[in-house]
Amino acid sequence: MFSKMSSVRAASLFLLLLLFGSFWAQQGRAATPSVILPVPRTTIAQGDIITLSSLEKRKFRASSIDRFTVIPNIQDILGKEAVRHLPVGMPIQRSAIRRRDAVKRGEPAQLVFQDRGLEIIAHVEPLEDGVVGEIIRVRNVDTGLIVVGRVEADGTISIGP
Repeated sequence: MFSKMSSVRAASLFLLLLLFGSFWAQQGRAATPSVILPVPRTTIAQGDIITLSSLEKRKFRASSIDRFTVIPNIQDILGKEAVRHLPVGMPIQRSAIRRRDAVKRGEPAQLVFQDRGLEIIAHVEPLEDGVVGEIIRVRNVDTGLIVVGRVEADGTISIGP
């Protein structure tokens, strides 16, 4: 009877250890640090401009990501140009994108002032490259006056209210 009781206790102890072992293993997997990164929702071809609709967020194990080479924030990707093919679902490498200048230094552009129905357009020379939304310096071709304005999506520079 003693040996029968010992084997029941041993079996119970074994099952208990197996159960706790399984529980701790699941806790270890759940505690694995993860990171959420923006990834292409559809294939992005070389030369394409990255838009919000072409991105989604996906969860990755932190240990499988080189956090120094991938871009963690969507805002750092939007409006940039793909330097190479970006596959669906893969984190975007810093080296895979570049900023796309809407205006280039030295190339003719238009300065636009609009206020309450009044529109004044002047021909200017950008003194620096600029992306959409950036404030840059430009020189009026006729007067030589240097002003600052915001780069617009159509390649113009706007000033005023």
